[in-house]
Amino acid sequence: MAATILIVEDEPAIQELISYNLRNAGYAVLCAGSAEQAKDMVNDVLPDLVLLDWMLPNISGIEFARMLRQGIRTKMVPIIMLTARVEESDKVTGLEIGADDYIIKPFSPRELIARIKAVLRRRLPEASDELVEVGGLRLDPTTHRVTVNDLEDDSRSSEIALGPTEFRLLHFLMTHTERVHTRGQLLDRVWGDHVFVEDRTVDVHIRRLRRALEEAGKDELVQTVRGAGYRFSTRCEAGAE
Repeated sequence: MAATILIVEDEPAIQELISYNLRNAGYAVLCAGSAEQAKDMVNDVLPDLVLLDWMLPNISGIEFARMLRQGIRTKMVPIIMLTARVEESDKVTGLEIGADDYIIKPFSPRELIARIKAVLRRRLPEASDELVEVGGLRLDPTTHRVTVNDLEDDSRSSEIALGPTEFRLLHFLMTHTERVHTRGQLLDRVWGDHVFVEDRTVDVHIRRLRRALEEAGKDELVQTVRGAGYRFSTRCEAGAE
């Protein structure tokens, strides 16, 4: 699933240029010309990453970044600051308030996209389009395919059919291996924090995912941790089933 990027930039020409290049790179794009407009957008849809101009009208980019870091919903959203400020003290200020990266204008579209990919790999690996291989499974976000590796003959690898939700669920779990995730956390990260469904919805899709993996003998990778939630693990441990 394409990562959603919010561009907060008050200069229309720059906003349009960035938007055009990000869409060509396969990202979903939201645009805001001010921090106030961006705040309303974030309340409706939580982006995967924010590209934030420092010099904005009324509320500066630095102030808005601070607001994002203080919010419960938004504190973990990656932020890349965009600015013409070149002083080291300005860069330090941006990083100290919680920005993940800092890009000085003018910059090339290739550099911007490379920086975005690097931040997403660190902070939101499930939003990346990179191939994921864990426990004998290979998941390709670009082709939306999951295959079981044949270590001796790659041409004999078999494909596992998954629905869209099961694919997103597996992608998230495979990019966060060995970590236990509550049902609420999975709902927020896989379904979205503004999708109101019951916790048991997670259980239903976990069962569907395991059934799909069972034919390949890989269902044991998705483990239930009693009283806690679910995890993707190549190890069998006490308390998991």
